[in-house]
This record gives sequence, structure tokens and C-alpha cells, in this order.
Amino acid sequence: MALDHTMPVLVVDDYKTMIRIIRNLLKQLGFEDIDDAADGTEALEKMKARKYGLVISDWNMEPMTGYELLKQVRSDAELCKTPFIMVTAESKTENVIAAKKAGVNNYIVKPFNAQTLKGKIDAVFSE
Repeated sequence: MALDHTMPVLVVDDYKTMIRIIRNLLKQLGFEDIDDAADGTEALEKMKARKYGLVISDWNMEPMTGYELLKQVRSDAELCKTPFIMVTAESKTENVIAAKKAGVNNYIVKPFNAQTLKGKIDAVFSE
């Protein structure tokens, strides 16, 4: 699957500043169509209403975490193929393993820069 910079991207984080940072990084990388959601529940609603080319989600959110969102997305026939990158402040091995088992495409540990994000996105779309 080729990387398409016109595809809609959904950024999911309960921290507005983090959404702004990721949005700015995505814009630096050439993405224009960026939506956001404050938690997994809102993200799921948006994903059912619109087809996203990529989801970048924080792990730690309430009431639905990024991990729970990932599991819901992977179990939904309509959404299961959506590329999914998990972002977290914790680099716990068990979290990485759990996310991989749940079907995450890639994993980013905060803090990160545009180059790191680009590398992770490129890796997802070269699979």
C-alpha cells in the first residue's frame, strides 16, 4: 500500500497539546487532512462515519484507552485493515507486546520528532 499524503489521518489523544504537536508534525510531513478525537470512544464514532487512511492514537486515555480502541478496530470488519500507530510515554515491553498481539502496525514512544514519525509511517506503508 503506497503512502498517500491526501488520505485522512485521525489523531487520538486526550491531551490537546499532544494533538496539536502531532498535527503540526503531520503537516510538516505533508499531510493536510487531519482529524482528532479526545478518546477511543469518540475515535470509534469518527471511524465509523469516515474512512481514515491512518490512525495515530495515544495509549493512556479515559474512558476508552488507545489499546481498547485498537482491539475494537481490529475486531470490526469495516475498520480492521486501518493502519494504526500507537503513541505512549511508557516503553514497557509488555505494552509493546500486547499492542503487537492486538494488531498495532507500529509503536512510538514520546517524545518524538517529525523524523521518527515519518520513519514509523513509512514503515507501516511499506509493509
